Amino acid sequence: MKVKELRSLSVEDLLKKNAELREDLFKLRFQHGIRRLENPAKLSLLRKDIARIQTLLADNKNK
Repeated sequence: MKVKELRSLSVEDLLKKNAELREDLFKLRFQHGIRRLENPAKLSLLRKDIARIQTLLADNKNK
């Protein structure tokens, strides 16, 4: 997900998106423990998206 897209979202939407991505990451980690993933790079992409959202939330909090 692009930073420009994330900046256009409200704080509530960012929190919802963060929760969804964390849930997806949990599910993928669980699947990865059981069997191989088709796209293991998706794990790092999800982690980076979560970090982007957390950075934007922290930035909004400081304003």
